Amino acid sequence: MNPVKKGLTVAVTGPTGAIGKALMRALESDPSVARVVGMARRPFEPAAHGWTKAEYRQGDILDETAVRNLVAGADVVVHLAFLIFGTQSETTRVNLTGSRNVFVAALAEGVERLVYTSSVAAYGFHDDNPDLLHEEIPPRGSDQHYYSTQKAQLEATLRELAAGKKTDVFVFRPCIVAGPGATELIENIPYVQLGEKLPERVRDLMGTIPLLRPVIPDPGVPFQLVHEDDVARALVAAIDGGRVPGTYNLAAEGEITLSDLAHALGWYALPVPELAVDLTVRIVSRIPLMPTRASWISALSVPVLMDTSKARMHLGWDPEHDAFDTLAQTIQSARARGLISATSVS
Repeated sequence: MNPVKKGLTVAVTGPTGAIGKALMRALESDPSVARVVGMARRPFEPAAHGWTKAEYRQGDILDETAVRNLVAGADVVVHLAFLIFGTQSETTRVNLTGSRNVFVAALAEGVERLVYTSSVAAYGFHDDNPDLLHEEIPPRGSDQHYYSTQKAQLEATLRELAAGKKTDVFVFRPCIVAGPGATELIENIPYVQLGEKLPERVRDLMGTIPLLRPVIPDPGVPFQLVHEDDVARALVAAIDGGRVPGTYNLAAEGEITLSDLAHALGWYALPVPELAVDLTVRIVSRIPLMPTRASWISALSVPVLMDTSKARMHLGWDPEHDAFDTLAQTIQSARARGLISATSVS
């Protein structure tokens, strides 16, 4: 465990994403941090967000020179940049090759701490998963879900590269991240996006319901959420130092189902048998541009719930938002941004 020190320089990949923006806000008020250098592919102006500690460089983690320049002189490197949706070849390049570039550069620079956000998906969506996943369970990924496979592969890559190095490595496995700035849960509800593309035989399995509102079929599988700001708090605990390095699960208190999501949206929820989920996955996977959505439908059919006691014990992490509060804030923000209608079922 490297000692705590003040005046930290922190390099961040992906500062423009939902977790990235939440982290940058948190670092602005962190007295241990003097300077933050962020890099992402899109144009971005930190001053527009009121960030005074931040410097921004437009660059790509696939560019090894850009990555080396980013981490030069950093005390801590935080790797957030990652593609969730995209083709398998595109995500392989960015997620595997790009992330490896960041790991190699950070370790070569000899930074004190390297912080990486993995995912609950690294465990894989398996029927034989225990009721609660803890960090000592090896991440297996799921072959049919390449985001999951890539997250598991990257954790193995990082372990191999960091072996014998003095850098403290922190790996975080958040569940679905939500909140005012993280509305991807709403934007990418698979059944809503795919409803019109499904053949009649799949719709028949869902039964007949008056379509006055969108319908979310629910296989009844619980899942977890975590607020973007609570993820940022965990990252800051690792960045500041004095914490036990290792892997940490992150999830808010409470579990929700797709029926809870539908009701919070003011939409309909419809229980569906596992057969309907399996048939939907097989058909949707053959629709152009839809295989990624199909893999997420499959993921939502298997419970993947995490124990977060390790983060509470070793990081002093105490999330401020439970799952239902996080969901409510996410929906409120999605409505304010015009992503969904403000109407509800009477």
